[in-house]
Amino acid sequence: MTVRVRYAPSPTGEPHVGNIHTALFDWLLAHHEGGTFILRIEDTDQARIVPGALESIYESLRWLGLDWDEGPEVGGPYGPYSQSQRLEHYHQAAARLIEAGHAYHCFCSPQRLEEVRAEQMRRKQPPKYDRRCRDLSPIERREAQAITPVVRFKTPLAGRTAIDDVVRGRVVFENATLDDFVLLKSDGFPTYHLANVVDDHLMEITHVIRGDEWVSSTPRHVLMYHAFGWEPPIFAHMPIILGPDRAKLSKRHGATSLLEFRRRGFLPEALFNFLGLLGWSLDDKTEIISREDFVRYFTLERIVKSPAIFNLEKLTWMNGVYIRDLPAETLAEHLASFLETHLPADVPRPLDRSYLARIVPLVQERIKRLDEAAEMTAFFFVEGELQYPQADLLGKRFADAPAEAAAALAAVRKRVAALEAWDEGALEGVIRPLAEELGLKTGELFGAIRVAVTGRTAAPPLFQTMAVLGHEPCLARLDTAIARLQAATAT
Repeated sequence: MTVRVRYAPSPTGEPHVGNIHTALFDWLLAHHEGGTFILRIEDTDQARIVPGALESIYESLRWLGLDWDEGPEVGGPYGPYSQSQRLEHYHQAAARLIEAGHAYHCFCSPQRLEEVRAEQMRRKQPPKYDRRCRDLSPIERREAQAITPVVRFKTPLAGRTAIDDVVRGRVVFENATLDDFVLLKSDGFPTYHLANVVDDHLMEITHVIRGDEWVSSTPRHVLMYHAFGWEPPIFAHMPIILGPDRAKLSKRHGATSLLEFRRRGFLPEALFNFLGLLGWSLDDKTEIISREDFVRYFTLERIVKSPAIFNLEKLTWMNGVYIRDLPAETLAEHLASFLETHLPADVPRPLDRSYLARIVPLVQERIKRLDEAAEMTAFFFVEGELQYPQADLLGKRFADAPAEAAAALAAVRKRVAALEAWDEGALEGVIRPLAEELGLKTGELFGAIRVAVTGRTAAPPLFQTMAVLGHEPCLARLDTAIARLQAATAT
């Protein structure tokens, strides 16, 4: 059997991590088995379509490296791959079920359905359709023709429907608990139940991988397969994803759209690794797994039933591991595109790549997300005066002695201005002993210099930073700091 799997999102917004998690498992199974990964767009609920959502789906998949073999922008032998362009298939399928006695027209108005639901809830009964139109006589059906009907599936009133799920095992449902669900809406568009069954059959889908929340819908789909005389695919319902507090995953747990993770400075390789381990594991200890090894070892049988925990702290740690493992040139490229988006507008673009390559070693071991680098390195790119509170420049040691601080920085400027070589070793060689000469602790002097040349109380190592900034910028920033302190002394 040639494995064919599909990822079928609805264009109702940017894809969420839980949604992309399904796409990832589909992609992994297809690549492990040498099969086909299909992208199919479920856009039949026209009212919920969000402009730009379709492009976000494509962008999210491509950013994570989940290329599709068939689908929009790629084509394939089973197209079109957008359900809004496949209405003829659903109409034919619904007519086939009606003719075979497995479906019927329902003429109940939305008002009546709401009244039935309210009465059932008042009686504390499970709300479902009361099957009023299931066995209408020809006369009753003609009398109702003024109402545009929906098409409902005629669910068997007795018996059981079993599902053999790769993850959950055998699950059995009593048919009496199921309703006569809608197949075609009055606007001519199919419901999810009809469209996905028809398309999965016509596109020869062999495995349906989806979230655990779809288990309760699966007996309806199996009954439809039987009514059509089709063989159902293999089902695998993935575990629910929870937050660290074991509550339903939400934004407060850090879960958001995939593209938001990109905007926050996560690498696609790290997110791929993290999502791949939600509900699946290679063993009980391996955390960092390459894309190639995921493909090599992925099987549905390794998916666990228990809920997966989305831990943002773990993802952030993992992202830091991937950042540290990148070649400096690669990280520089990542940072270039990221910094050009996040740095102030007055910073010249494009960034000097050779200059950026010198900055990378200063931050690579210190950041876990690319956005941290934007904050940590912004001072490298400022061409005018740095803006910072004078209190930061003075620190505790010089809080009441701006004149002493100005004199200390003036001594530093004099020493470094005379250097023939402007590098880390030379800078440290003249500044470190100067602290003792001035009667200062090294931390007190270094802190004042750091704020003067970076505008920050915390920055990459001081002498490496000064070496990268360069001779003229450092002297100019020291001059500015000295002038500010002297002005403060004068007042």
